[in-house]
Amino acid sequence: MSGTTTAAAALRRRAAGAGANRWVVLVILCTSLLLVAVDATVLHVAVPAVTEDLKPGAISLLWIVDVYPLACASLLILFGTLGDRVGRRRILLLGYGLFGVASGLAALAHDPLVLILARALLGVGGAMIMPATLSILRQVFPDRRERAVAIGVWSAVAAVGAAVGPLLGGFLLEHFWWGSVFLVNIPLMLVSLPVGRLLLPESRGAGDGPWDVVGALMAAAGLFGVVLGVKQLGGGDPGVLAAVPLAVGALLLVLFVRRQRRRTHPLVDLGMFARPAFSTAVGCIVLAMLALVGLELIAAQYLQLVLELSPLETGLRLLPLTFAAMAAGLAGARMLRRFGPRRMVCFGFCLTAVAVLVLTAMGATDNTGLLLSGFLLLGFGLETTLFGAYESMLSEAPPAQAGGAAAIGETSYQLGAGMGIALLGTVMNAAYTPGLSKVPGVPASASSAAGHSLGEAYDVAARLGGPVGVALRRAARDSFVHGLHVTLLVSAGLLLLGAVMALRLPRVMQCGEPAAAATVDLPAPREVADSRVSA
Repeated sequence: MSGTTTAAAALRRRAAGAGANRWVVLVILCTSLLLVAVDATVLHVAVPAVTEDLKPGAISLLWIVDVYPLACASLLILFGTLGDRVGRRRILLLGYGLFGVASGLAALAHDPLVLILARALLGVGGAMIMPATLSILRQVFPDRRERAVAIGVWSAVAAVGAAVGPLLGGFLLEHFWWGSVFLVNIPLMLVSLPVGRLLLPESRGAGDGPWDVVGALMAAAGLFGVVLGVKQLGGGDPGVLAAVPLAVGALLLVLFVRRQRRRTHPLVDLGMFARPAFSTAVGCIVLAMLALVGLELIAAQYLQLVLELSPLETGLRLLPLTFAAMAAGLAGARMLRRFGPRRMVCFGFCLTAVAVLVLTAMGATDNTGLLLSGFLLLGFGLETTLFGAYESMLSEAPPAQAGGAAAIGETSYQLGAGMGIALLGTVMNAAYTPGLSKVPGVPASASSAAGHSLGEAYDVAARLGGPVGVALRRAARDSFVHGLHVTLLVSAGLLLLGAVMALRLPRVMQCGEPAAAATVDLPAPREVADSRVSA
């Protein structure tokens, strides 16, 4: 009797989840994404305040900014495929809890190392949340036309989060200490956790064979090593500190691929990469982020340190970029149906490259109209690119591999972001540092310290004082603007390369489903009703 009662109660809980309106589910998933997107950008405007308070070195500061995408990228495949096995909603809710705890730890950090560890835990929570949102969306919206609309809303919310982060961070820094930028995550988590538990449906993949724990750990360690090695190169350490993790990470990834090809039930179906649309879409995501993510951090420094805007004013200046990205996300489904993935993604890359070239006209003085037009084009072009690439990638994946496919897409995003910060940071430093080596009257030690960053150059100039300090400050500002121009040109080249890559995408939007079907843990509402009648 008790067994029958328990089964009936479980059936009622599952029916409640299954009967939840898919658009309500989309709202919850977008809230989840907002949680992660805000944290990814909220620290950007707080970097000067963190530097002043915690006094981190150049490498520590790079870790503070970069450890979040590094940890997130390393663990996306692990948690994405684990969600396919144990339940995507379960992994999502666990991610909420960890994200909230790590946010509190980051807010109270009084040491660079503690802040780095807290940001790493935030990356772990983000790795639980991000693939779960996309894989649940893939299951809830089986029709590609509806799914394209849902992805458009999802990506528009990502743009909102990217903008709300700097804006909210700027507002908080005007009134509170820098740690308050992390506290904004906790209310979102407190709302998302109970609502998600109540309304989100649980779903799983086919679940054939055991979960490959060794393969998951190999993928995580390999990705960590590769991104860490690139990050060390970007931080100016081209020796053993960069070569060892890079070589070890690459070796682990090669062994991971070989292991997956030999297994009867692989952790990730590498056969998905044999589909040109899937592999090309993944490559486009990497290139888009590689070309652009470092620019956001550099742009925030430009607005605050060169134009001397407040953090709040900096957030407001970046707002047009978000509005344009929101518009592109909401219009994405219609553009995809009309133009097809190939032309849409190619156009997005080209428009973004034009925006980047427009921004090369930025100088040491404020030009509001130039920044407005450049950020509008940048936001619309970038979101058009990412929308078309994500939609193509997700639609090409079998439903049973939704978690793994979402993890691959998000890994591509985070890997491109981490590598972009390192690559563009290296380009920026290479173009910035030489301009400070021959400032008249400045000692060699002071020039070397000023060459680390523009913020450090301003500190050195203030200590020197007098005409020498003024000359160093002016030289540092001019060198930073020169480095920004060089970085923009490199980004434009990467974006045009992405436009060429996008020519391998399908010409038209195919609305047929992949042959493989998912095993969904929840019954449909009608099936639940039928089971009640038969009972």
